[in-house]
Amino acid sequence: MTNLTTTATPPTPAQRTAVLDDAHVGDIRGALGTIKLDDTAPRTGLSAKLKTLLAIVGPGLIVMVGDNDAGAFDTYGQAGQNYGTSLLWTLLLLIPVLYVNQEMVLRLGAVTGVGHARLILERFGKFWGAFSVIDLFLLNALTLVTEFIGITLAAGYLGLPKAGAVILAAAIIIASAFTGSFRRFERIAVALCIGSLLLVPLYFLIHPKTSQMAHDFVTPGIPGGAGQLATVMLLIIAIVGTTVAPWQLFFQQSYVIDKRITPRFMRYEKADLWIGIAIVVIGAAAIMGLTAATFAGTNGLGHYTDQAGIAAGLQAHVSKTAGVLFAIALLDASIIGAFAVSLSTAYAIGDVLGIKHSLHRGVKGAKGFYAVYAGLVAVAATIVLIPGSPLGLLTTGVQTLAGVLLPSATVFLLLLCNDKAVLGPWVNGPKTNAFTAAVVGVLVTLSIILTASVLFPDINSTAILDIMAACGVLGVLAAGYAFTRRRTGTKEDPIDRTGKESWRMPPLDTLTTPVMSTARKLGMGALRTYLLIAMVLVVVKIVQVALGQ
Repeated sequence: MTNLTTTATPPTPAQRTAVLDDAHVGDIRGALGTIKLDDTAPRTGLSAKLKTLLAIVGPGLIVMVGDNDAGAFDTYGQAGQNYGTSLLWTLLLLIPVLYVNQEMVLRLGAVTGVGHARLILERFGKFWGAFSVIDLFLLNALTLVTEFIGITLAAGYLGLPKAGAVILAAAIIIASAFTGSFRRFERIAVALCIGSLLLVPLYFLIHPKTSQMAHDFVTPGIPGGAGQLATVMLLIIAIVGTTVAPWQLFFQQSYVIDKRITPRFMRYEKADLWIGIAIVVIGAAAIMGLTAATFAGTNGLGHYTDQAGIAAGLQAHVSKTAGVLFAIALLDASIIGAFAVSLSTAYAIGDVLGIKHSLHRGVKGAKGFYAVYAGLVAVAATIVLIPGSPLGLLTTGVQTLAGVLLPSATVFLLLLCNDKAVLGPWVNGPKTNAFTAAVVGVLVTLSIILTASVLFPDINSTAILDIMAACGVLGVLAAGYAFTRRRTGTKEDPIDRTGKESWRMPPLDTLTTPVMSTARKLGMGALRTYLLIAMVLVVVKIVQVALGQ
């Protein structure tokens, strides 16, 4: 553990007005180091920079490793077992998406001191604020169920009683947050992140063909040709949905706030994010590679079942050790995923309802916050233990709803990062806006394809290509309109970024109400209509399947 202390002028009162919970102001007490509140000394030497990075590491690492959860093991394992390493290229394309999305939320957290859901509520009104919290709550509850499904599968393979494993895991997940110490929680979370590296020795134990992995990582391709387009496209959408999930945005913004990270440590937090991205991509590639190598030339090729099936295949075709390592890695991934998903929900509800919501507080000091966290975990664990629960259907529901809701989450993220009252000198530049707008277009297209596939299970490749073409035309028209409007409109004032390291968002009640242009109102209305229709149709379809219709 490192401890950086120097005496300097303490922060001005204005710097403390951006936060909603006074526990979010104080020393940074990370898993690997401490930075005192009054430590404003410049980091000039390599040793000082490294100690600072160690103290800051956590938010980006945890959110990214938490992304390689039970659902990710399921999706990446299916890709590897059914299609080899031919879909590795999707991970390369997702790297910039992961970075840009998460960099924007860490910027929002450090600068504003206010969680994502609360900012949406304050800047876009009660409808969107309520919508963001309700859909996050429902989606996270379903996601938690998939984490406990992963725990039961890992426990079953290891010969452990499933009920006992679920109850023990739930107790560990709850107890880890109930210590009243941010540092203790983060140390447990970081230890689990380190545990995720079990996939690396497992990868080398199986030793997939490196040249083929490298080729498929940089060369896009659709396995099976046009005849398999519909099936493969749905799997690609599942990869996107499990890699870029809505809960990540809410988690990292609030966790950055709870860790008390301010704009002056932005560079270190970005480095933390890159470390997390590197680990999540390595882990995802390892799962695809080791499953591809394990099932190549066997009867299991193209016949994916679940994560336990992968562990059994590793035992049959490699060794018992390989199967055990995979099951332990799955167990670890499920627990770290449950940590992050539960915490993101508790943070969001605490932020919106105005209740105390910090891991720095004990249970007595934040009863509502801990009640939401524990209640969500307990409900998810109970659902998994109920005999006859449609667990496979719940997993499908998570992927579908995440795909439907992800575009809206990115839209609000983009709008908030262009709100000068919120971010001041930290608002997006033109390049970030252009890239994120393109990402939104792609996500909307994938969301529509996913929704259509749920409603029409027999959708063919022609229909998918038609949807992609229509969305492409609309995207080009929208881009052309935006470009023309920018060229013919009045030139905006240049962004003054001087003194941004000490700039914090003023109190929410002092901010002017944002003015909505006609184009933005129409766009928000269209988004609202699409989300409501898509969610209703998807839920109805899932209920019909559950009832056997």
